Amino acid sequence: MLKLGGYTNIFMAIAHIVGLLWADKMFEVVGIAEGMALAKQAIHPLYPYFITVVVGILFYVMGLYGLSADNKYKKLPFVKPMVFCIGGIYLLRGIGELVFDIGWQKATPLLENTYSLIAIFVGLLYLVGGLRKWKIKQTQ
Repeated sequence: MLKLGGYTNIFMAIAHIVGLLWADKMFEVVGIAEGMALAKQAIHPLYPYFITVVVGILFYVMGLYGLSADNKYKKLPFVKPMVFCIGGIYLLRGIGELVFDIGWQKATPLLENTYSLIAIFVGLLYLVGGLRKWKIKQTQ
């Protein structure tokens, strides 16, 4: 589970970087074109690209933590709390968007729901994978 979560994050990191080749279309498809256009004007013309690279790096690091927890990558610091933190972040993102319809993306409802379900799936991979790896010992 942790390995699948790790590779899923690394795939998302690569998708973010490759997507920069068609940045405007990518921003439109995921529903953030309007916000990125405003950021381009208000902050800096390269800001949307910078933030996309940063998000890609974050996905990559989260992927490395999943692989590290599954012993497929070198041991990283704070693996156990990071796995549960990553799982929690994904679940908050997925459930928050579905339940509260936060609406920070302007994608179609089908895409927004799909993104939320993917986030919940990845969050469960990390949380359930972490619980399986570090089983809580019951006192007798």
